[in-house]
Amino acid sequence: MTYRKVASHQAEKFLRKQPDQVQQRIVAAIRGLPLSGDIKKLKGSCDYRLRVGDMRIVYDIDHIEKVVYIKAIDSRGGI
Repeated sequence: MTYRKVASHQAEKFLRKQPDQVQQRIVAAIRGLPLSGDIKKLKGSCDYRLRVGDMRIVYDIDHIEKVVYIKAIDSRGGI
């Protein structure tokens, strides 16, 4: 059950600015989406949050089309 990943411009831009080691950790976590990792559903929204160290990835899932939409990646205080 493989889901295609689609990232927003903001998420891609944030990822490019990170050091290589951090990029690798984030990409590895994204590959495991939608079901693995420290995931919580956000209250009042259809979005989910994945924690990767001090970083947070906010995403939404379309189970019908099997797509994970990565909306934002930022540090804990930035989301």
